[in-house]
Amino acid sequence: MRSLCVTVLILLVVAGFAGWKAWQGYQEFLSQPVAVGEEQVIYKVEPGTTLRQVAGDFTIRRWISNPYNFMALAYLTGQQNALKAGEYGISDGIRPVALLELLTSGRSIQFPVTFVEGTRFRDAVAAIPDPGPFKIELKDLNDAEIAARIGIDDDHPEGWLFPDTYLFPRGTTDIRILKRAHQRMQQVLAEEWADRSENLPIDTPYEALILASIVEKETAVPEERPAIAGVFVRRLQKGMKLQTDPTVIYGMADDYKGNIRREDLRKATPYNTYVIEGLPPTPIALPGREAIHATLHPADGDALYFVARGDGSHYFSATLEEHNCAVRQFQLNRPCPSLKEQP
Repeated sequence: MRSLCVTVLILLVVAGFAGWKAWQGYQEFLSQPVAVGEEQVIYKVEPGTTLRQVAGDFTIRRWISNPYNFMALAYLTGQQNALKAGEYGISDGIRPVALLELLTSGRSIQFPVTFVEGTRFRDAVAAIPDPGPFKIELKDLNDAEIAARIGIDDDHPEGWLFPDTYLFPRGTTDIRILKRAHQRMQQVLAEEWADRSENLPIDTPYEALILASIVEKETAVPEERPAIAGVFVRRLQKGMKLQTDPTVIYGMADDYKGNIRREDLRKATPYNTYVIEGLPPTPIALPGREAIHATLHPADGDALYFVARGDGSHYFSATLEEHNCAVRQFQLNRPCPSLKEQP
């Protein structure tokens, strides 16, 4: 009987020591950085992957010494069933707690898609890389077919995507990407329209989108947008033609070869604002928020004309006489002393 008690006592001591060693090993595991061997490694968790599989894979890769401590961490924190499928960027030196939190967060690697202000709808579609990390479902479709697939209620979807940089996980469809940009444009346009200035010659948000696209194309100087918008607004109010080259270029489509000829200015197209009255039928590009805001908050003044000065900025004129003088100076390099100084 005495020998049995001694044996039980020894077993209890051994078990206690083993438990203490295991707990000590677990505590050391929590404080030890995970060495992935590179600055960052992309690790993919497939749908249905179990905690045991991930822990075992980490052990095989020698990122951790054994799988059981990682599994114990998950169970002790109640995250044993919380792994989320996705691609994760695992940084060298990450701690086990942070690693588990990453794999259960769903914050998988995001890939960027950028739609640039002033480019066209087709340019935006082409900006989604193919081949690349995304799933392409709209290839070889025309604009009207793409518009229908992404929820744009118009056969001519120009202007209806908001230019910005968007982030998506691998496998996102081009349909979802374009839908997000379209929804963002609807949101921004609605916000800006609700806060618009009074007495504008623009009756609908869509007309604002059209004019904003022209403002976007007319200047690369952000500070000039309200002044450019002011010119167009005053011309519309006075019943003057807009006479803006970017609309002519858009109407020329593939016939545009880098310059506008006199016959191009006289040729009747729905977009030739040297010929038509008022706005063209659709936007001509993707306007950003700043161009939309400027269109709906145009600068006060009396300018009805502007001409490029050759440095990206423009000279603004209130009379045709002054405008013609500015054209001679800035376009024909024939100085016109009567021109006013402008910032």
